[in-house]
Amino acid sequence: MSRPASVGELKEGSWIVIDGEPCRIVEYERSKPGKHGSAKARIVAIGLFDGAKRSIVSPVDAKVEVPIIDKRSGQVVSVNEAEGTVQLMDLETYEVFETLLPKEEELKSKLSPGVNVEYWKVLGKTMIVRTKS
Repeated sequence: MSRPASVGELKEGSWIVIDGEPCRIVEYERSKPGKHGSAKARIVAIGLFDGAKRSIVSPVDAKVEVPIIDKRSGQVVSVNEAEGTVQLMDLETYEVFETLLPKEEELKSKLSPGVNVEYWKVLGKTMIVRTKS
């Protein structure tokens, strides 16, 4: 899920959807309006799931999509290293689902059955962010 927002409302550290991928803004530059034009913004962002760098140039009054990040708690049911997946159970709905293993080795090493984690649901995808103690 996402919501519309104006390019002028965005700032560094906020989120934006570029090419269907949720991205965190790392650079935001705004140019002054010219004699016959409107002010433009140049946005550079890093993808949440793939880590790719993306950039757009857009008028400040244009509309863009901002992802709605659903931060939830879950418990690790099983870890499948061979397939690179983790089976999680949501602690509110008790729904069991699979998600990809995190890329960070430090986080990956902490995952074992019974460990509580925080995971994000963004645009229909899930991602483990951190472990809870």
